[in-house]
Amino acid sequence: MSSQGLTHSQRKMADAGVHPTAIDVFSRFYELLDGGATGTVPEADVEPLTDVTHRRDLDIAPHDAAAALARTALVKLNGGLGTSMGMDRAKSLLTVRDTHHGPLTFLDIIAGQVRAARAATGAPLPLLFMNSFRTRDDTLAALAAYPDLAVDGLPLDFLQNREPKLRADDLEPVEWPADPDLEWCPPGHGDLYTALVTSGALQQLLDAGLYASVSNSDNLGAAPDAAMAGWFAASGAPFAAEVARRTPADRKGGHLVVRRSDGRLVLRETAQTPAEDLVAAGDIERHRYFNTNNLWLDLRALAAELDRTGGVLGLPLIRNPKTVDPTDASSTPVIQIESAMGAAIEVFEGSTVIEVDRSRFLPVKATSDLLLLRSDVYELGDDFTLAAQVEAPLIDLDGAHYKLVGDFDPRFGQGAPSLRGARSLTVRGDWTFGRGVVAAGDAALADAGEPRTVPDGARVGPEGIVGSA
Repeated sequence: MSSQGLTHSQRKMADAGVHPTAIDVFSRFYELLDGGATGTVPEADVEPLTDVTHRRDLDIAPHDAAAALARTALVKLNGGLGTSMGMDRAKSLLTVRDTHHGPLTFLDIIAGQVRAARAATGAPLPLLFMNSFRTRDDTLAALAAYPDLAVDGLPLDFLQNREPKLRADDLEPVEWPADPDLEWCPPGHGDLYTALVTSGALQQLLDAGLYASVSNSDNLGAAPDAAMAGWFAASGAPFAAEVARRTPADRKGGHLVVRRSDGRLVLRETAQTPAEDLVAAGDIERHRYFNTNNLWLDLRALAAELDRTGGVLGLPLIRNPKTVDPTDASSTPVIQIESAMGAAIEVFEGSTVIEVDRSRFLPVKATSDLLLLRSDVYELGDDFTLAAQVEAPLIDLDGAHYKLVGDFDPRFGQGAPSLRGARSLTVRGDWTFGRGVVAAGDAALADAGEPRTVPDGARVGPEGIVGSA
């Protein structure tokens, strides 16, 4: 490894105006990486998480719930570009629903949820977006349609930090003259805590006497919840994570475990699981709970810990191998240093969790998730919450034709098929869906070897197109 790699990275960040505290955080992770740290959490070191309180069992007095909600700020992580779906702008600008008033994006629905909750409860519910340097301009332009969203004394957004991608061979900051922006990456959503400090937003929130409810902007299930706010305020916990029961679809991904050495709750991501422990980590009866990335923060406890550590929380390292151009697998291999915001659960003594229904976890990580949200499986309420009308079917779309939004949208240009009567929908090959298509049972379309169209009003079942709806 290059002994100069850290020095060159620090200089590059300073020259780009990155805050000194963010450089300190990066430097800690760089030294861990250079020292061979992998951030792995072996199965032998942990115990399963058990005995978790469920949201439905909460008994919070309405007055206490209302008082807690009035002291809650909503923070939405909005730094993602949706590159895995072929996007080059904020994923939150994707259309989620078509209504008679026009299309609604993630941002439109978030704004609607907050405005509706304000009207119903009287709580001010400040809303702050953590943007990245690639999502900020487009996001703020879209939010200009909602001039009432901003709350006096608090910013509508704050900026996530950035750091250099590192060459995988020598940990030097990569150079990519063809597109210098690609030399940089966000440091993962664990940067939330650093960005709150470096932007000044943390102090503003503290001055306002607020807690924080944090979630991803692509998870429209994480709507304002007074009972949850009341529970967190009464718990006295410095940090809480919403967890949900794992299903076979959740064998991969972050899950909560208990560290044997000190009893602390720990978030273990797939990237932190040794290869020999993947089977045990994927055992959903042993490790029952996954992390929804909906978090609750006592900002006073956060500020105290940041003061104690000089602004550098002891989050675990996530070593993320990529290529410098994510769309070009032949471009220079790089390492992105990342951390997960949920991993802060191990930093705070007294952290806790609460189990929630899947209704609070509706992420869009792929076009199959987007198809579900656009379909009749969900209804959009007057309060802009999405309510499932049936158990969501499993969607499996051919990646060759549907993975990218630019390919996906025209193939469903007449609207999503009805999925209320489907247990699953599997599509192989290149199919364009007509208007009013209905999927039933284990609906499936086989690869016809050429582009085909599902006719308007057709019914698709296990044998393919079986007639009109």
